[in-house]
Amino acid sequence: MSSTPEPHGLLLEKEFIAPKVTRYVIKAPEIARRRRPGQFVILRMREDGERIPLTIGDADAERGTITLVAQEVGKSTAEMAHLMRVGDRFADVLGPLGMPTHIEKYGRVLTVGGGIGVAPVHPIAQGLRQAGNEVVGILGARTKELIIMEPEMRRACDRVRIVTDDGSYGDKGFVTDAIKAEVAEHGKPDLVVAIGPLVMMRGVASLTKELGIRTLVSLNPVMVDGTGMCGGCRVTVGGKTRFVCVDGPEFDAHEVDFDELLRRQRFYVPQEKASYEAFQKEHGHPAHECRMVRMAEAAREPGEQ
Repeated sequence: MSSTPEPHGLLLEKEFIAPKVTRYVIKAPEIARRRRPGQFVILRMREDGERIPLTIGDADAERGTITLVAQEVGKSTAEMAHLMRVGDRFADVLGPLGMPTHIEKYGRVLTVGGGIGVAPVHPIAQGLRQAGNEVVGILGARTKELIIMEPEMRRACDRVRIVTDDGSYGDKGFVTDAIKAEVAEHGKPDLVVAIGPLVMMRGVASLTKELGIRTLVSLNPVMVDGTGMCGGCRVTVGGKTRFVCVDGPEFDAHEVDFDELLRRQRFYVPQEKASYEAFQKEHGHPAHECRMVRMAEAAREPGEQ
């Protein structure tokens, strides 16, 4: 007698892997079969819920599952982290969306992940190494406890460099310092792929443009329908309007208007902060500063990478 198939969108595993960072394994057979490195999904916890875009961190086609890693930065991601339970089902899991990373043999590639950005850069590092590249992973975070997926990145890469802002793990500094060290020790790489906070990607883009190194970044702005119709994910790339959900999420880092993106990110901070604080009050979670606020404030500070 055959067992009943697990339904699409079923949450099979959930694991807290760092402060405010959770790994989810979700049943999604078609997405698992078709996904390519760099693509993402849009999911909703319930019919009236917010649409949350998340890059597919891993997939198991045989098991029919995808793995997502999400950081708690607002109400919806907090609800996912604290209210979703193994055995619950997401109302929607739409994907795979976006253009996949163009995987080919470039030579030596630096795959740079800042904070939660390590999760989406991991499958790209895997794909690039399988294509015959020498892959160097650079992982950065504010402090040791926020470094995620180090074992996975060490398996995916030929070498790994780790930097923390406070020097609590690896070298003290930013990912831009690690890139400079890599160039000084091994020469310029053939490609840099950087994923992380906007201020980090802007810093990487500025440095690699100066050094003449081709660089790709993956963007994750506000997104609604995933088809380009709503225009919520529009970005300016090379002076032209592009839509992350259909034209991206990867773009030439040297052509992205990061200042415009940062201004748009700050626009939503007051509403996000209010809804997040209301969630915390309702569900008894300790009040703390929303990370979106810190990110927006960091973008205003001169000298921030």
